[in-house]
Amino acid sequence: MPALWIAHVTVTDAEAYGKYAELAGPAIAAHGGQFIARGGRFVQLEGRERPRNVVARFPSVEAAVACYNSPEYQAALDHARGASERELMVVETSE
Repeated sequence: MPALWIAHVTVTDAEAYGKYAELAGPAIAAHGGQFIARGGRFVQLEGRERPRNVVARFPSVEAAVACYNSPEYQAALDHARGASERELMVVETSE
């Protein structure tokens, strides 16, 4: 079943986070991920608001988790640590 990678982010260091984004995109694509939403307009209805929201679709939960654990994504993530506050989850879709 396909899965969605959903990230809610507050960027605290734009320069470092920019390097993360530059490296994360290719790592996500290499694992079959396709961006559905990246930092677009949103309406917060409940919970903590984060100004940047990202959704990527993967072929499966396993593919998304493999992406996260990959050396390429972890190298990108090194730039996001300390440059952002984030929540990230993977959710299997019902399709």
